[in-house]
Amino acid sequence: MQSGLSKKIELFSGYITRRTGSASAFFLASGVILIWAFTGPVFQYSDTWQLVINTSTTIVTFLMVFLIQRAQNKDALAIQLKLNEIVAALKGASNRLIDVEEVSEEELEILRDHFKALARLARSERDIHRSHSIDEAERRHVAKHGQ
Repeated sequence: MQSGLSKKIELFSGYITRRTGSASAFFLASGVILIWAFTGPVFQYSDTWQLVINTSTTIVTFLMVFLIQRAQNKDALAIQLKLNEIVAALKGASNRLIDVEEVSEEELEILRDHFKALARLARSERDIHRSHSIDEAERRHVAKHGQ
């Protein structure tokens, strides 16, 4: 369970993420840039005038990086959970893929090699609907060809 403060921060960051990704936020930011550009002659394109936009955009960019990363992390987790549910629910699907994002790069390479082997086996099959998992495909291939 989340604490009250944690929940409030999540709700706030979710709200800000949705708002900053809107068309109105883009037009607001564009308007700020235009106002800044048009005030250049008034401030004689001074160092302070340039510093205002540089500092402002740096701060906004810094904060947006965290908001974007938060949104991507949440979306990636939701997608992984949905994919895990599909893999777990499909008869014949390889359960090795549940939570595959948690394995090491070496283990990912091993799984990739398994799927390359599965692709080779699938190409040798005439019925494209037959191979459901690596293990099942290998068993059928061995049974069929006696290798």
